[in-house]
Amino acid sequence: MDPMDRALELARRALGATSPNPAVGAVLVKDGVVVGEGFTQPPGQAHAEIVALRQAGDQARGATLYVTLEPCCHFGRTSPCASAIIAAGVAEVRYALIDPNPLVSGAGAAQLEAAGIRVAAGEGAEASRKLNEAYCKFITTGMPFVTAKFAASLDGKIATRTGDSRWITGVDARGMAHRLRALSDAVMVGVGTALTDDPLLTARDEADQPRPRQPLRVLVDSHGRTPASARLFREPGPVVVAGAGMPGEHQAALREAGAEVLAFPGEDGRVDLRALLAYLGRRQITSVLAEGGGTLLGSLFDQRLVDKVAAFIAPVVIGGARAVPAVAGQGVATVGQAARLKDVEVHTLGGDLLVTGYPVLEHGSASLSSRV
Repeated sequence: MDPMDRALELARRALGATSPNPAVGAVLVKDGVVVGEGFTQPPGQAHAEIVALRQAGDQARGATLYVTLEPCCHFGRTSPCASAIIAAGVAEVRYALIDPNPLVSGAGAAQLEAAGIRVAAGEGAEASRKLNEAYCKFITTGMPFVTAKFAASLDGKIATRTGDSRWITGVDARGMAHRLRALSDAVMVGVGTALTDDPLLTARDEADQPRPRQPLRVLVDSHGRTPASARLFREPGPVVVAGAGMPGEHQAALREAGAEVLAFPGEDGRVDLRALLAYLGRRQITSVLAEGGGTLLGSLFDQRLVDKVAAFIAPVVIGGARAVPAVAGQGVATVGQAARLKDVEVHTLGGDLLVTGYPVLEHGSASLSSRV
């Protein structure tokens, strides 16, 4: 396997475990032989380059390092990778993507070159950028990367006129949805979904057991309609309830149930979603999986807060004017104003489809994250 392809493969293993750090893979090659490799460990532990250098030992001297992101050159929770690479005597560094972190952003490569190390960039850049799309947005804006996820019928419904929604998609699609949760820092739903489905919102494995690492669960409930007996409060992992005009006694009940209750009042009396996302960014949440329902997703689309769409489409037609749409809100006035997806991918999951892409706003203005 090509060393950079191998580095990207290693980086994918780190996804979901490194936030707020990027997921990085590294491979050390000497005389055509791999002498060390690794991927980023959880925060506070070794970066990919350090894991590879430790594995290589003395074999790192004179070797070529393939890494999916420019080596860091600043002190954070760990010491700089660039300094360790220089000390190990690596002869050449080939990195895929320049680190958009303002503390790095070319400075890591410059430090390596100043030490006499040959440096080349760009191989595998697009794959590395996509792999770290949440990190790229977060590190440059302080805001999390928002993915709008829903499971809908061919005619765009997520529930029938009676509210029944189980199950529109099949087992394979639901398994993928749980993997998306596991890769996200936070999962967000609106109060309508909480009341209708009483979801757990946990990331579960193939045996339907909670995974060791759980995303932060965020419930948008402006006026405190969710009962303290809801199942999500009894599941492992923290819960944030975002309100706007919630009665004090209900706040107390939710806190007693284990939730963190915060207020983000907007001008319309509902939760200010932009303020909520900014708070999550300050909490170092780099990625949010917004799972609905239609009202929450509609508001996110109306306010141009969606960076990516993950739509699970089942080959079924529900019909009915009163059936629940996947995306509600105000919507656009003309088709030309609609958020059209770019870089669309379609995957088959059993009998269902997963369609992913990045919204492009009217007049061709793409979301910030897709320009990073």
